Amino acid sequence: MAKINDNGVLREANCSEELMAMRDSLDVLGGKWKLMILRFLTNRTHQVIHFKKMQREIDGISAKMLSKELKELETNLLITRSEQNTKPATVVYAITEYGKSVLPVTETLVNWGLAHREKNYRID
Repeated sequence: MAKINDNGVLREANCSEELMAMRDSLDVLGGKWKLMILRFLTNRTHQVIHFKKMQREIDGISAKMLSKELKELETNLLITRSEQNTKPATVVYAITEYGKSVLPVTETLVNWGLAHREKNYRID
């Protein structure tokens, strides 16, 4: 079970508290694209990432959906959006330190997905 800080005292979370925490996590990270966007930004911290680059390289995401998901990730402090003083104006996105706290979740999903592909697509 997970641990919860209850007025400075660590205790085990009960099932109801764990389910509420799961719902909160899914509210922030749920959907098809948010974790993929965070993983994309995590894997490219050394690059300058702008909207068009993400749209080109994240297969299947529309401009409208990317815009919506980026706004939600920014609202939840997982990414930053910086307007560059260039002509034409350029907007650069980056993952925040808080956003990097999602890395273990994405790492677990990547590893599970790789194992799942191997299990389900292996020809015996």
